[in-house]
Formats: sequence, structure tokens, C-alpha cells
Amino acid sequence: MAELAGGYLLGLGSNINPQHNFAAIVRQLLSHFDALHLSRVLHIPPVGMNSHRDFLNAAAFIETDMAETDLKAICNQIETALGRDRDDPDSKLKDRPADIDILTYFNGLADWQRSASSITDEYFLYPLINELCAFLTGAASAPIMQKGTLVSIDGLTFGETAATIHRD
Repeated sequence: MAELAGGYLLGLGSNINPQHNFAAIVRQLLSHFDALHLSRVLHIPPVGMNSHRDFLNAAAFIETDMAETDLKAICNQIETALGRDRDDPDSKLKDRPADIDILTYFNGLADWQRSASSITDEYFLYPLINELCAFLTGAASAPIMQKGTLVSIDGLTFGETAATIHRD
């Protein structure tokens, strides 16, 4: 596989109208970047909050040399456009249409060999991070036991396996 440029590993999620909003997150990220490398999309029960709504979650990698503050502004804009109230101090504890977390910056092969637990304490993302890292580096990965969730919007279909999605 070709060497990846530097970029950011993201955690993506939605638990309000998740099929629609997760697809919208991907579309909006692709409006800013040429490609998005995405793990499979999983249904995951909420962690650290009281809700009956499962999340759709995935790990994503975006190749860019953009400053983290600029990427954070894009992520916040996407969350807000999809209905998240970023001004609510309790927004992390509430259901949300969009959740985009910058997990870390990767800039070389050694970064791709880091353990998921050294990247985030969000343990539910570990298998997704491991899958995405294996997909992008060609390394072996433990299989994820849960089937990926199919997500579709405007002819774009993804989610059942790790994939690279290019901007139209």
C-alpha cells in the first residue's frame, strides 16, 4: 500500500436520526477533503449518558496537513449544521445528531502501530480504530464480531466494511 500522508484520526457518531445524520457527517467531511478512510459503522449503546438511543459509530482518517484548530472548526460547524447545540455545557451527556471527535494526529508508520488504548479512553472505538489501522496499513487485525451497518445517501453506500470514500 502507498504511504499515507499525515492526517487525523477521528471518532464519528450519531444517535438522533443516526442513519441520515451519519451519512450527512460523511458527505460534509467529503465537502472539505478529497477522501475519507472509514472503518465499518457499528450500532453501539450510549456510554456515559442516560439514553435509550444507540449510536452509529465509526473511526475515520483524513489525510491533511491542516492545523488541528482549523479541523476542529470544520467539525464543530458540521455538528452545528446537523443540529447539535455546542453552547450547551451538557451537550456531551445528551443525545446528539452529530459527534465528531479528533482523536489524534498520525504522521508516520510508528503512529499507525500505536494501540487504540493509547489514542483514546473511548473503549467502544478500539475495535474500529484497530480495523481502520489494519485496513490502511495492510496489517492483520482481529475480526470484529459485530456486523457493520449499511448507511446510504444519494447513491453513496458504506458501513459494512472498512472503505475509502472519495469526493465526487
